[in-house]
Amino acid sequence: MSLQQPLSPELEAQAQELVARLRPQAESDLLALARLLVSKQERELFGETEFEVRSLVHRIGAKAYETHLAKKKWLRGIGTRLSALPARSQVPRLPL
Repeated sequence: MSLQQPLSPELEAQAQELVARLRPQAESDLLALARLLVSKQERELFGETEFEVRSLVHRIGAKAYETHLAKKKWLRGIGTRLSALPARSQVPRLPL
């Protein structure tokens, strides 16, 4: 799906809800990104600054994933969280 194609009303509502939950978490990283960019001269925008920008953008992306997936861990229709896996080194296998 292209980012320019409109979403269905249901998916657009979900996107708006996600951005509302993400905005407070990402605000400090966006401010750090803006401060970094305005503090650099034009000749300094590439090289090391690119890697700093990339790191901040990746952090924002990671928060977006965490925020989106946190909602998916709830059982649909029940409103309870899934139980945690046992603290073993391996995931238990299903019986044959």
